[in-house]
Amino acid sequence: MRSVGISELKQNVSRLVRTVQRTGEEVSVTVRGEIVAVLGPAGRPRSRGKRAKATTVADLRRLARKIGKHWPKGVSAVDAVRDARR
Repeated sequence: MRSVGISELKQNVSRLVRTVQRTGEEVSVTVRGEIVAVLGPAGRPRSRGKRAKATTVADLRRLARKIGKHWPKGVSAVDAVRDARR
């Protein structure tokens, strides 16, 4: 699934809608890297797998930002996992 930012959507909405109409491919719309909407063809139901995946990716990005705010400087994720396993 293609992903576009909100500003790109504003500038190219006609082209994106025609592309979706022609190809049937869904386009995810992001705000600051988080998926907030999906532009897709009308008249056919979306698969739950794609919707669940989009939600999961957005949730993981949000979680990564929260963790990043509190992550200690100079500690890699590998070191943290190794320490937790000990």
